[in-house]
Amino acid sequence: LQGPRYISPVPGGGFAVSEECGDVKVFMSSRKLLCSLSSKYGHQFGNPAGVCVDTDGSILVADEQRRTVHLFPEHGAPVCLVSTGLRRPAGMACSSSGHLFVADTAENCVKVFK
Repeated sequence: LQGPRYISPVPGGGFAVSEECGDVKVFMSSRKLLCSLSSKYGHQFGNPAGVCVDTDGSILVADEQRRTVHLFPEHGAPVCLVSTGLRRPAGMACSSSGHLFVADTAENCVKVFK
């Protein structure tokens, strides 16, 4: 890993880790690399930060530099979920009721999206 920052469990016992100014890597429960989100989806991150997984098993990533949140489904193309209203997104969490909580460190608050 190159500057690991945030980590989240993923279905099946594995985990996803964001790397500072780099990529998000997904590991199996055996700690073997399953994939790189940049390679798998052809997506370029600015500075990936918070990661979490929704109830469907999709991985969500906050990008501090681009001020966005993208969803990476198991199958299909990435989707930009939040493209405005964030100044410096960092940690994130997904609720079972479909809410996305994003800590915005530039504004000293937590923003909630449905």
